[in-house]
This record gives sequence, structure tokens and C-alpha cells, in this order.
Amino acid sequence: MDNRPALRPLPAARRLALVAVFVCLASGAWAQIAPEPLLPPTATDPGAITLNISGLDNREHVATGLKILALMTVLSLAPAILIMLTSFTRIVIVLSFVKRALSTTEVPPQQVMIGLALFLTFFIMAPTWGRINRDAVQPYLNRQIDEMQAWKAAEAGIREFLFRHTRDSDLATMFGLSGLARPNTLDDVPTYVAAPAFMLSELKTAFTIGFVIFVPFLILDMVVASILLSMGMMMLPPVIVSLPFKIILFVLVDGWNLIVGELVKSFA
Repeated sequence: MDNRPALRPLPAARRLALVAVFVCLASGAWAQIAPEPLLPPTATDPGAITLNISGLDNREHVATGLKILALMTVLSLAPAILIMLTSFTRIVIVLSFVKRALSTTEVPPQQVMIGLALFLTFFIMAPTWGRINRDAVQPYLNRQIDEMQAWKAAEAGIREFLFRHTRDSDLATMFGLSGLARPNTLDDVPTYVAAPAFMLSELKTAFTIGFVIFVPFLILDMVVASILLSMGMMMLPPVIVSLPFKIILFVLVDGWNLIVGELVKSFA
């Protein structure tokens, strides 16, 4: 049996008084810890942040900033320059045609084909980049020439490679689209006209090589399809049957050696 005394409820008036006391105490404590309102910083406020760009009245400082901006722009465009103004375009398209002709869309992996195209590009472009390093980069680093002379020397090396592998018909097409007068020499051809003409020539050359690669494998597919049709096996896809024969044929003739060799010789 519980012997504890029973708690008597407080009267209603006393309960209201206690609630009012608690509310007053809480409001007073909050008023003590409330943060002060933020005021906008003034010019004399030591916490104000100001931005000041000095040196704009000096032309040398402005020219240096513009040079850095131009250098960053060129570096951001470096991947596009490597892909479009070198031998990379032709190589990667031809290798893609090889995979398509063999009916092996996933073997070799795309990363392997891109890596092979890059290393072949470095191999083919080594003489051109060596010339640029000899005529432009090293003299500029040794302070023998200024930035503009280095740019002209580097551009001359690239232009020589572009003109050597650009068809006259593609160059004439780009001149017709640009509305410029017919040039007397290659020195009169602007680089912004020579670059797209070179890309058109590379695409045409790559598709021509791809057609030559496709023909023997296409003939093999037709032979296999005719044999299957004569045997009444019309439901069996000819590509599945011809795939092993394509692979063994490609290995027997040393296909990778032939294709890589011809690609490198095409830029000689």
C-alpha cells in the first residue's frame, strides 16, 4: 500500500501566475543574448573590403596581362589543335574503319585505339614539333627573339605541314567560301583558311583509305552469305560465321603492321 501523500493540484490563478513569471524571465534572457543588428560597412570601417586595380595607367602592365590571357586561351584550345591540325584525325578515322570492317565494335577497346592514334600522331609530328622547338621555343627561351617572332616561327612550321597534306581543290573551296582573292603564293594564304582546308583533305583521305580496307572484308561477307544461303541456313546471320575468318585473315596478312605502315607512309 502506497503511504506517500497525494499531491494537491495548484489553483488555476496560481498556475497562471507561475506561467507569467516564466515568460518574463525567458524574454529578459533573450534580450540579453540577442545579436546587434548588422549595419552596412562604411568607408572608415576597418572591416570593409575594397577592390583596387592598380597599374592600369602603365601600358607594360596591361600588355603583360593580355599576353597571359592569350596564353591561357591557347592552352585551352590545345586539345582541339592537337586533334584537328595534326595527323590524329586521319589515323583515328582509319582505325575506326578497321574495327567496323572486322565487325568487332568493342575489340580492341576505344581507349586502346585512341592511345594508338595519339602515339602515332606523336611519331608522325615529331619532325614538325622538332622544327618548332628549334626555330621558335628555344630562341624565345634564350631571349633571342620576342613573342611575335616566336609565334611567326611556330606558325611557319605548322603551315608547312598543313600545305603539304592539303589538296588544291579543298583550298580553292575554302577560298571560294571566304570571298578572298586568289593568292599568288602559299604565303598569301591565311592560316584560318588553310586549317579547315587541311581538315577537309584529311577527312577525304581517311574515307578513301577506309573504303580500300572495307573491300576485302565485304567480299568475305558476301561469300559466306552465299554459302549459307545455298545450304538453306537463312536464319543464321552471316556476320557471326564470317567473323572468325575475318580475324584469321587479318592476322595472317599482319594487318596491323600493314595499316600502321601505310598510315605513316601517307604522311611522308
